[in-house]
Amino acid sequence: MSPNPLFDPAKGRLIAVSNRTAIDPNARAGGLAVALWDSLAETKGTWVGWSGKLRDFAGSKLRETTDDGVKFTLTDITKEQYEGFYLGYANSVLWPLLHNRLDLAVFDNHYFKAYAEINLKFANIIASKANEDDFIWVHDYHFFLLAHDLRAANVTSKIGFFLHIPFPAPEIFRALPEHDIIGRALCDYDVIGLQTENDVRNFIRFLIEDFGGEPINPEQVRVEGRSITIRHCPIGMNGPEFAQTARCEVADQAVAKLNRFLGKRQLIIGVDRMDYSKGLPQRFEAVGRLFDNHPETHGAVSFTQIAPPSRSIVDEYAQLREQLDQLSGRINGDYGDLDWIPIRYLARSYTREEIAGLYRLSDVCLVTPLQDGMNLVAKEFIAAQDPEDPGVLILSQFAGAAEQMQDAIIVNPHATDEVAQAIKQALEMPLSERKKRWEALYQNVCDEDIKWWRDQFFAPLKS
Repeated sequence: MSPNPLFDPAKGRLIAVSNRTAIDPNARAGGLAVALWDSLAETKGTWVGWSGKLRDFAGSKLRETTDDGVKFTLTDITKEQYEGFYLGYANSVLWPLLHNRLDLAVFDNHYFKAYAEINLKFANIIASKANEDDFIWVHDYHFFLLAHDLRAANVTSKIGFFLHIPFPAPEIFRALPEHDIIGRALCDYDVIGLQTENDVRNFIRFLIEDFGGEPINPEQVRVEGRSITIRHCPIGMNGPEFAQTARCEVADQAVAKLNRFLGKRQLIIGVDRMDYSKGLPQRFEAVGRLFDNHPETHGAVSFTQIAPPSRSIVDEYAQLREQLDQLSGRINGDYGDLDWIPIRYLARSYTREEIAGLYRLSDVCLVTPLQDGMNLVAKEFIAAQDPEDPGVLILSQFAGAAEQMQDAIIVNPHATDEVAQAIKQALEMPLSERKKRWEALYQNVCDEDIKWWRDQFFAPLKS
């Protein structure tokens, strides 16, 4: 990381803040961990987060450990705080709201009280450790209030925030009873990074319309005397590293296991958490429509959906699983045969290596969320492909990745016939076209990788 006006690693440390950390070495293989690890190690920085443990009583006891030069500062929370902060405000209010699902948001004053309490708890922990030259990098919707609390504690460090999920239109965000409190708190960050150009437009419009923000230049807005940098920096991944993962021994074993069932059939794959934002019922319906409209696919094509449970304690997720059970049962009942199951629906987790191998085996990958900040599955699928015989990516226009990955087949996940036809197009696509699309997509994955994302966030202001 080169010195810049935001953060000079020669002078200060990076202090990263996220709900969950990569204290488990097995969690350092991809995503946020890769993005942060080098910077934290380079500056002998600190990663602050939840320990994953619940206490019977409120307290400030910290769990601290150091690994490879990176210091972890972890705090327990109470069961009541977990239910109000995490299950409540973060996942039953903010998550549906930010994914344009107001119908699923549960507005409860007690939830926000717990959310504010946890943000203040984290702020007090960080305030006791931060120096003026440190850079505090806060991640995701769990900590919208953190910069405000840190400023109130007289922390003078630069503070940045990156939102991994979408920021909706102001008309949606204003439905949040505390939108004004959160909006003002966000103005205490020095730089805010967002996944897509649309997110940037939405957030700037929110600041202008609700707080009288005045644009200074394309990426700066002045609000009540403070200048905030709002930066477009879509998160990336390490493509070559993931390509190697897709060819490791564990990946090969997963391929061999599925191949025994697959035979010579073409494989369509989907890999998503069990979440209503991922468009899984719509995807199952599109696959069903493919089999309805194209008898020649019967016995020749198989769809495997991996969907590990997510927040299964929440009613909406239990209902989603029941809906998927019914849809897959209908399709398999209508079209399955003694030697062929059209849909294999696996509601369990697999390792990163196993998933990488299954991507490599697949002819088509369906990444069709109804709303998504980025969706790294799209990039992982591309990275895992055999350059001489690559598969085809079908990507929702509502995934953040669609801005970068225009050489995928872009679809509207709500349009069942359109998605079914896109699957047919992908299954029949000539090798020359598959290779041309893949080469462009893989080039983007490598050019705008995880290091590029980090550098974009910390880049000097554009003139």
